[in-house]
Amino acid sequence: MEHLRDWCAGLGFENVRTYVQSGNLVFQTRAGLSKWRAALEQKLAAEMKRPVPVIARTPAEFERIIAGNPFLGENGIDTSRLHVTFLATAPAPALIASLGSLKAGGDRFAVRGKEVFLHCPSGYGETKLSNSAFEKVLAVKATTRNWNTVNKLIQMANE
Repeated sequence: MEHLRDWCAGLGFENVRTYVQSGNLVFQTRAGLSKWRAALEQKLAAEMKRPVPVIARTPAEFERIIAGNPFLGENGIDTSRLHVTFLATAPAPALIASLGSLKAGGDRFAVRGKEVFLHCPSGYGETKLSNSAFEKVLAVKATTRNWNTVNKLIQMANE
């Protein structure tokens, strides 16, 4: 993660911090969202010798995500079984409708804009609702974080 922080600093990002070893970054920049995302993708592709998609959210978007989790209001919900799949772009409505074909078992999901909220009672490691499943059906890049990580990232952004 030190290299990733250094690369971001070299691109002009400020106050760059990482959270755990999964590529989660929190930083400040004066550049627009699409400009820095493109710059970071180019840098990562050059360094890693393969394309690396970058999916990003602003602090305001994270606040909206935390406030909008449809599973939080349920009685007895185990927040350790909640996850958010972040999509690179909002999927087409017709593709969202086709998510009904996914075999979810006891797992549940709700699509809200560029996020898919997940409740996986048996754990994310057991779900069929993986990044690749959503990427295939929705035709967008995706990455998933557990609810604890989502909350930690907004906490870091607000520090």
